[in-house]
This record gives sequence, structure tokens and C-alpha cells, in this order.
Amino acid sequence: MGLFDQIIGAIGNPSQQGNLGQIGNILNTVQMLSNNTGTDPSTMQSALGIVGGYVRSALQQKRETEGPQAAQEVVNQFGDTSPNPQAVNSLFAPFLQQQVANTVAQRTGLDAGMIQQLLPTLVPLVLNLLKSGANSQNPQAGGNPVLNSFLDADGDGDVDISDAMRMASRYLGG
Repeated sequence: MGLFDQIIGAIGNPSQQGNLGQIGNILNTVQMLSNNTGTDPSTMQSALGIVGGYVRSALQQKRETEGPQAAQEVVNQFGDTSPNPQAVNSLFAPFLQQQVANTVAQRTGLDAGMIQQLLPTLVPLVLNLLKSGANSQNPQAGGNPVLNSFLDADGDGDVDISDAMRMASRYLGG
């Protein structure tokens, strides 16, 4: 099942945190960012998608080095629609923050400095979307299907070189 299907499933499952209000808040925040920066909403969504790719890599690394619980903890702690510089710092070293901003700028035409200022909002938005699959009674419990689907793009249960090659191909081609 794809990531979108997992999110829709989380919205319809009372034992998971996802709900239409949460998704609406994320979309409203993206719209607000577009309005505040004078950019097209689709461009802002593209920026969010590129940031999401970096978040995926950072969470995959956290999962591999510290275990699956560590990735879920970051999602639970920082998944919100409010700006939070700590969310960015928890995933990206300062040099990587600049790299993320530069990549988004190159691929969207937005200003890298503006993107750098938006990262404390964009990163928590991605994490908030991932939080939709967390258990509503016990968010620390494992088995967040949205997060698992996000971290394992092809759904085969492992993250391998072929996954990385597909992601690189999408990055270069799109």
C-alpha cells in the first residue's frame, strides 16, 4: 500500500492519530506559506516534497543507527503545524540545512534564504503528516504504518540499494 493509502487508512482508523482536521491544517499551513511568500501553492508543495525527501533520509539514518523507536520519537516530538527550529536541528546538521535550502531553491526557483527561513515550518509539517499513523492511545508504540511506508518507499520491508537508486532517479528526473 502506498503512502497516500496509508494516510487515508489512518484517517479512517480510530486507533491511529490521523484525522481530516490534521490533514486540513497541513494543507492550510502550506496555503498560508504560499500566501506569505507570494509563491504558487504547487511550488510550495514541491518545496515540501523535496524537504520530505531529506526528512526521509534523516529518519532512515536515525532508524538504522538508533532503532525504529528513535524515528517515531522524532515524529511524535516535532510533528506539528507550528514552526520549530529544534525539529530542523534534530534531523539536519547546519551544513545539511543549507544543502536542503539550496536544493529546494535550485529545483523550485525559490530563494534559498527564504527556504532556510521556512525549514522550521516545512520539517514539522512533514513530520505531522507522518504522525497520522501513530497509535492514538500510545504514540510511542511501534507499528506506525504511515511512517513505515514513508521510510520504505517500495514497501518490500527493507531499504536497499535499489530503493536508493529509484529515489536518486526520481531526484534527477523530476
